[in-house]
Amino acid sequence: MFDILALGEILLRLSPPMNEKLVRGETFEKQVGGAELNVLSGASLLGLRAGIISKIAENDIGEFARNRVRFVGVSDDYLMNDIEKDARLGIYYYENGAYPRKPRIVYDRSHTSMSKISIEDFPDTMYSLTRCFHTTGITLALGEQVRTTAYEMIKKFKKNGALISFDVNFRSNLWSGEEARRTIEEILPLVDIFFCSEETARLTFKKSGNLKDMMKEFADEYNIGVIASTQRIVHSPKIHTFGSVIYEKCSDTFYEEPPYSKIEVVDRIGSGDAYISGVLYGILSENGSCAKALSFGNAAGAIKNTIPGDMQASLRGEVEAVIQSHRLKGNDCEMVR
Repeated sequence: MFDILALGEILLRLSPPMNEKLVRGETFEKQVGGAELNVLSGASLLGLRAGIISKIAENDIGEFARNRVRFVGVSDDYLMNDIEKDARLGIYYYENGAYPRKPRIVYDRSHTSMSKISIEDFPDTMYSLTRCFHTTGITLALGEQVRTTAYEMIKKFKKNGALISFDVNFRSNLWSGEEARRTIEEILPLVDIFFCSEETARLTFKKSGNLKDMMKEFADEYNIGVIASTQRIVHSPKIHTFGSVIYEKCSDTFYEEPPYSKIEVVDRIGSGDAYISGVLYGILSENGSCAKALSFGNAAGAIKNTIPGDMQASLRGEVEAVIQSHRLKGNDCEMVR
């Protein structure tokens, strides 16, 4: 029934318009996001059947979130309502940066409806309905109950034949590096597709050597089939270079291409999630093609940097056009007409 299901918290994002500061601005733009939902939105727009597993407040703010999930073509079949009086949707406040001022995030996500999620909220039939299950370290960091639920879901989906996709997505304001390492290492033997940046590999998992050495070490130590690592150069808050490396264990092959250079950044939030959506689309649509995963991942991640909000907004045709343009060595059209 699904190509991909993902477990994660849905958040309300409030941002001052333009480059206003949180401490000074008086108005907020309202949007919806969350790491796993961002991945699903990109996967859905590329053509995969995607669904979110989560819990939201049964009130007007929760309904706003549900409507945004539906708008991007993501199924809400397993998006549960919290009917308790203390039900609430997590919030985060995002302030855009402009050199030399960096972007800033303030979280308000304690005691949310997601923190009550339980394995009992969902039917056993769910675990045999998808080809791939995805979650992140952010979800594991939300508390013991969420962590236990995520771990049990991973085991159930794996038992039913789904590929397990996991993004470390380390956030230091949610948990410590040591706690993250101990927790994530428990689930890594169950993971088939692993996303981890070079910085996180060094600081959180204490890996050493060059990036490729670390990727192979992860693959050999935990028998992980595919490992992907994004590479971002921040020239300024508004100018980035974005690319990645993918390692395939069964063929002992690294996949690379020239990065997307000097992207004009409108909103970087969710660009790593968009990358994951492209990688998973390549793997799930082409019988595990890491070459296609690389090209779609890099293009989707690069494009998302140019789009406001957390979620991807580009259909497969636009992503394919960007891939073709990126490979073109001659002159390219200045405008799509």
